[in-house]
Amino acid sequence: MPPCRTSCTWPRWPPPRRDAKTPGRRASRDPLTQGRTGMERQTPGVGRLMRAGAMISVPAAATVLGLAVFGWVSVGAAVGSVLLIWFLTALLLRFAFRDLLAVARHLRGLAGHLGEDPAPEPAARLDIAQSLLNAGRHLDRSWRRRELALREQLTSNERLLDTLPDPLLMLGADALITRANGAARALFSRVLTGQEITTVLRDPGVLDAIEGVLEKAPSRQVTWVMPGPVEREFEVRATRLPARGVDGSLVMVTLHDITALRRLEQMRADFVANASHELRTPLSSLIGFTETLATSAREDSAAREQFLAIMLEQGRRMQRLIEDLLSLSRIEMEEHTPPSDPINLREVIGGVARFLEIRAREKNMDIRLEGEDAPVVVIGDGDQLTQIFQNLLDNALKYGRPSTPVVVRWTQVERGPAAMPAAVRAPCLRVSVIDQGEGIAKEHLPRLTERFYRVDKARSRAMGGTGLGLAIVKHVVVRHRGAMTLESEIGKGTTINLFLPLYEPTLG
Repeated sequence: MPPCRTSCTWPRWPPPRRDAKTPGRRASRDPLTQGRTGMERQTPGVGRLMRAGAMISVPAAATVLGLAVFGWVSVGAAVGSVLLIWFLTALLLRFAFRDLLAVARHLRGLAGHLGEDPAPEPAARLDIAQSLLNAGRHLDRSWRRRELALREQLTSNERLLDTLPDPLLMLGADALITRANGAARALFSRVLTGQEITTVLRDPGVLDAIEGVLEKAPSRQVTWVMPGPVEREFEVRATRLPARGVDGSLVMVTLHDITALRRLEQMRADFVANASHELRTPLSSLIGFTETLATSAREDSAAREQFLAIMLEQGRRMQRLIEDLLSLSRIEMEEHTPPSDPINLREVIGGVARFLEIRAREKNMDIRLEGEDAPVVVIGDGDQLTQIFQNLLDNALKYGRPSTPVVVRWTQVERGPAAMPAAVRAPCLRVSVIDQGEGIAKEHLPRLTERFYRVDKARSRAMGGTGLGLAIVKHVVVRHRGAMTLESEIGKGTTINLFLPLYEPTLG
C-alpha cells in the first residue's frame, strides 16, 4: 500500500454535524418533518402517497380481485373498485399526514424556542395529533415552570454572593473570570467578568495556587498583599468546585481581609515588648541604685540623697505605668457595657481645669473654657470622663508652648462622624482640646492611640508619660459610643475632638 501523501489525523469525537447550510455537506433527513430536501417540503409528494396508499389497500384489492376470479363481480367493476380504494386511501393518508406534519412542525418550534411564547397551535382533526399537541403543551408549561424556578434560584444565588463581605471570583477552565460578587467589584474598582485572572491578581504565588487547582488540586491557600497607599493583606483560597457550573465556573477564589488581624497581632507583640521595656527600665534603675547604696555609697550622704530622689522618681514612674495598665484593662472589660448616667460635662471639665491650674502656672499657661454656661448633660461615666479630660489637658500642658493658652471648647453639632452609632449620632456634643505646641506630623496621627506609641520617646519619658494616655482616651470614648478625631499642623499645634452622645439636647 503506498504511503499516505497527506497528513493523517484522528477523527474528532463527536463528529461534526452535517446540515443543509454547510457547503459540501448532506442535509439531515427527518421522516416526519422533511422530504428529500428538508423542511421546505410541507406535505408528502403524490407518488409517495400513492405508493403508501397502494401498500395499505393491498388486502382490500386482493379481496375484490378474488371475487372477480370466482365470477361474483365483473372484471371492470373489480378494477374500478380497486382504483377507488387506492385513491380514497391515498386521500385519507394525505389528510392524516398533513395533520401530523403540522403537529410535528409545531413541536419542533416548541423544542427550538422552549420558554418563549409558542406559535399558534394548528387545527388537528386526528386524535393522535391532538394527543401530541396536548403533550407538547404540557411540556411547554413544565419547561416554563422549571425555567422560572431556575431563574429565581439564579437571582437568589447572585444576591447571596453579592451580600458576602469577602470578595469572591469564579473562574472557568481557561482562567477567565465568569462571575464576581459586589465585594470583588468594589475591591478592584472595575468590571471583572470576562477578564483573565492574570490581569487582576498579578502575584506569582496566587497564580500558582490557582493553576494548581485548575490542574485537579482540591484547594490551595496563599497570602497576598495588595499594594496601595495603605497596604492590605488577604488570605486567598482557591477551591475546585465539585461540578462545573452552568456558566462554566470550575474554581472559586475567595479573598479574606486579614489586615486588621495582622495589625492586632503586631500590636499585641509590640505591647508585650513595650510593657516589658517600660517596666524593666525603672526596675533596673531601682536595683542598680539599691546595690550602690548597699555598698560604696552607704556612707556618702550626698550620693545617698541623690540616689534616693532618683529611686523615688523611678518608683513613681512604675506606679503610673501599672495604674494606667490596670485602668486600661478595666476599661476594655467594660467596653461593651455603655454607661447610662446623666453627667454634667461642664462641671467635669471645670473640675479638671482647676486641678491642673497650678501646673499650668508653672509654664505661664492658662486653661480657657469656651462654651455655653448652661449645663451640658451627656450620657457617661463620671470617673472615666474625668480621667480622659485629665489625660488630654495634661498632654496639652506638657507639649504646648509656654505662655500659650490651652482651649477647651464644646458645642452641639447636628451630626457626629460615621464612627458613632446611628442612634446617638444626631445631635451630639463635640468637645475640642486645643494646644499651641509644635504639632505632630501627619504620618504619626493614625498611630497616636496605640499603646506605648510615642512620637518622641525620650521627650515623653522625660515628661513622665507612660504612652498609654491616648489609648485610655480612645477606649473610654468607644465605651461611651462616641468618636475621636485628631488634627495637627507642624508649628501651630494639635486639636483633639471628642464626640459624645447627649443625654438630651440641652444646647442651642
